[in-house]
Amino acid sequence: MDIFNSEEQEHISHAIGLAEANTSGEIRVCIERTCEQDVLERAASCFNKLGMHKTNLHNGVLVYLSVDDHKFAIIGDTGINNKVEEGFWDTTKEKMLAHFKSGDLVNGLIAGITCAGEKLKILFPSAHDDVNELPNDIVFMNRQK
Repeated sequence: MDIFNSEEQEHISHAIGLAEANTSGEIRVCIERTCEQDVLERAASCFNKLGMHKTNLHNGVLVYLSVDDHKFAIIGDTGINNKVEEGFWDTTKEKMLAHFKSGDLVNGLIAGITCAGEKLKILFPSAHDDVNELPNDIVFMNRQK
């Protein structure tokens, strides 16, 4: 997809690496052009397709963006969802939306990644034997359901 140039993709991937540096949690970014269903349902579907539910501590976070439809979601696996305070994901979405409204998708995604990473660092600090369970690159999904 031609949504982000290579420098922007690198910037986002780098933000994921920084956010994961002090946590055992895993963050992925999933991008699509369109989302023809409820955005949370689609994000959950992508979460499962990407194997994010298979992390050791169930502490994966997915940032999902449907560019053309102006839809996005940020969801976490059961491990993190059971620990974050009520409204955490909504607060994170508001930080992202502030950038999105001005057309800045890259910094909007990075705001969500950073916020999730800060929370993961507190709730799931990295251990000496921590390994990166999932890649940090952006996933561009095809129009699969």
